[in-house]
Amino acid sequence: MTYTVLARKFRPRQFSELVGQDHVVRALSNALDSGRLHHAWLFTGTRGVGKTTVSRILAKSLNCLGVDGQGGVTSTPCGVCDACRDIDQGRFVDYIELDAASNRGVDEVQALLEQAVYKPVQGRFKVFMIDEVHMLTNTAFNAMLKTLEEPPEYLKFVLATTDPQKIPVTVLSRCLQFNLRPMPATVIASHLQSVLQAEEIPFESGALHALGRAAKGSMRDALSLTDQAIAFSAGKVALEGVRSMLGATDSSWIHQVLQALSLSDVKSLCSVIDSMRKEGVSPSWILSDLARVLHQMAIYQWTQAWPEGSEQDTEVLAQLSQNFATDEIQLLYSLVLQGQQEISLAPDESAGLEMVLMRFLPFKTQVTQRSTPTTSVSTRPIKSSSDAKAELETVSSAVAAVAEGDVQSFDWYGVVERLAVEGKITAMSRELAIQSMFVNQEAIPSGGWRLSLQVASETLAQPQIQERLSRALAQEGWAVELRVKVGEVTDCAARRMEASALAKLREAESSIWADPALSALKESFGGVIVPGTLKGS
Repeated sequence: MTYTVLARKFRPRQFSELVGQDHVVRALSNALDSGRLHHAWLFTGTRGVGKTTVSRILAKSLNCLGVDGQGGVTSTPCGVCDACRDIDQGRFVDYIELDAASNRGVDEVQALLEQAVYKPVQGRFKVFMIDEVHMLTNTAFNAMLKTLEEPPEYLKFVLATTDPQKIPVTVLSRCLQFNLRPMPATVIASHLQSVLQAEEIPFESGALHALGRAAKGSMRDALSLTDQAIAFSAGKVALEGVRSMLGATDSSWIHQVLQALSLSDVKSLCSVIDSMRKEGVSPSWILSDLARVLHQMAIYQWTQAWPEGSEQDTEVLAQLSQNFATDEIQLLYSLVLQGQQEISLAPDESAGLEMVLMRFLPFKTQVTQRSTPTTSVSTRPIKSSSDAKAELETVSSAVAAVAEGDVQSFDWYGVVERLAVEGKITAMSRELAIQSMFVNQEAIPSGGWRLSLQVASETLAQPQIQERLSRALAQEGWAVELRVKVGEVTDCAARRMEASALAKLREAESSIWADPALSALKESFGGVIVPGTLKGS
């Protein structure tokens, strides 16, 4: 018995069976049902999204005779008449496919156009389908322009391409253009589940999501990978087998990488990468999975909800997200994306992966010690470094006194600045703390304070973020109840920290400008210091 691969066996034969292309199905169905038939269609999109499939269904819709042989143009071809069966089996004489990748010259196009003068033999319409049409030569394009613009009423053109930018504008202007979109991994996984259930093949849900991500939007690739996975795992689709086949990562590996990065632990980071190398995990897959998980963590930090298709072990990721500030996640995500382009240039991919991830560590130390950038600074007078040091000592003393119960007020800005600098508050809790404006406070009879704050971002005012900040403060010895409203913020710890950092930078600039050695260099060589090039550490 001859085996038919899944990509062919489950090729859609009706518009209703197409997955992930509802916008194209709707437009074509309405045109067919209303009789508003254009003479040329152009389908664009990456490989395996259904361009050839749509063209065949369209050809059946134009030529379907119906079950009783009396049917007409329809958006729901019967699939049983001679025309439908012959088109499905590739033997309908009035449906002609030309592969422009291997037949790109003017002679091949002229031979095709010579058939345009003859009326259909079997069907209602003669359909010319040119695949990868962008591969045609300029001469070939010119040869078909006139016929493409004014074909006989019985002739329809269907063009398909993966690169519409290479098609001349003169051809594009003569066609109705439809872009078939790459399919999301969740959509692909859902379709694979239906296919495997129909085939009565056991599977694991995580394996289907891994195949969906590996297909990168192509349903044909997903079905081909599924065939490979069935063979690899001896008649089933198991997550462990799929990961081994793809060289993909176990989610626990990514968790260990993130944990090492959060602690700036290079030794642990290199150990994890070495373990993955021994397991045969591809470094490029590690970066790809890391980028995907970072995206999920970034969404969670701002919305407290996981995007669709997230990892199943979201509790672990939620805990890890506490160890990174929002700007750290964004920075690491950018470095990972850049690393995906660079890793193939490294002499050893595992060493290249280590270098890509270690690139984040020096920045993490700096990010932890600074605030989120703001568009303006506080109107509070800028302090010199000596004033800032004295104030920090005063704050520390006040904090200690409050902890001992000797002070009857809570220094919100002082406490927040200290905890932010020391890294005691992180992620969204840190953002709420440093972006909040102190409004008032009142002592609680049971001990501690009830603080009223105001923040500009409604996202930061969410109750769960307030609760997380309260717990973080409690761990440092502060019994605090928070009441956060949304409103205009004119003062906050972030602005004060930025002003303090700016004061230190200005003092450093003044010191450098007054340096005798630098003055001598300027006089001897006519050098200058470009304003704005000095950076604080």
